[in-house]
Amino acid sequence: MEANQTEAEVLSQSEVERLLAEVSTEENSVTVHKDGAEKSRQSEDRIQPYDFRNPVFLSQGDMRKLRLHHEAFIKDLASRLSIFLRLEFGLQMAKLHTVPFDKFTESLNNPTYITVFKVEPLKGLCVLEMHPRLGLTIVDRLMGGPAHSINHEHDLSDIEHALLEQVVNLIMSEWAASWTPFQELRPTLLGYESNGRFLNTCAHDTILLAMTMEARIGDCMEQLQLAIPFHALEALIRRLGQKMDDASGDAANAAPVAKPSWNRQFDDIQVPVTAEWQGLEMTAGQVASLREGDFVRLDPSLANEVRVRLSQITKFNGTIGVTDQRWAVQLNEVLKNT
Repeated sequence: MEANQTEAEVLSQSEVERLLAEVSTEENSVTVHKDGAEKSRQSEDRIQPYDFRNPVFLSQGDMRKLRLHHEAFIKDLASRLSIFLRLEFGLQMAKLHTVPFDKFTESLNNPTYITVFKVEPLKGLCVLEMHPRLGLTIVDRLMGGPAHSINHEHDLSDIEHALLEQVVNLIMSEWAASWTPFQELRPTLLGYESNGRFLNTCAHDTILLAMTMEARIGDCMEQLQLAIPFHALEALIRRLGQKMDDASGDAANAAPVAKPSWNRQFDDIQVPVTAEWQGLEMTAGQVASLREGDFVRLDPSLANEVRVRLSQITKFNGTIGVTDQRWAVQLNEVLKNT
């Protein structure tokens, strides 16, 4: 009786594997509670974490597409600013994220240079924040200076405001132009501010899409930030994602690139072919004493390390031998890194 019971408790290999698979599935799933006390098990991969204190409204895929879009915008903007200022203007993305309006204003420098603008037909007001040192250095360049970093920070005069406004308009226009394939945007400058605490462009809990850029002109390196209400960009973000998905699908379905074919016009071109050994070393005195009829002893293993050169390029590794009473080299390996 005990022997029969022991045999019945022994599981087959397939049953063991099935049990392990069930345990693994259970460990990688979570319980989802729905309305009406309904429950279901879902894979962890389908569950996206949500932080209510710092809400994020974009998936990783959407954020990656937005980052690619704005990296292209930054590259174009850097070129336009370099041409406008007649001096190299370095620009690169430091951060792209979503942030509540109150946290964004708390992080601003004080004093700083803030531009408030509107982009028709988008809803809401946008903000461009520039470090005062960067703004004053740009003004210095516009007035014919060498764009040396301005260490003494002060409030901008009316003339300095007017000069810097040209650069601000260029930045706004370039950002609006980057969305032209999806919708025509028209930016309009509304005003300036020097302290983030006095900004009242939207409610404190409004979510902004904020982009921080590292700017470099001359010996000045500072940050500038662009912040747009997220709700104003939702439609554009969907169109951007759809376009990128369509482009990747077209690339995947594209016909394979045809292999290059040989040009028959090259058939009669003469290419010098030489074979040589590596590894034999002699002193300068031994080389000078060589005479006709002398023997030079070679390591037999060198016969398997013959390098074949086409013109001046080493392309094959081979073994020396004889065929039809003529010296020959058997090609054993293609050398790709030469």
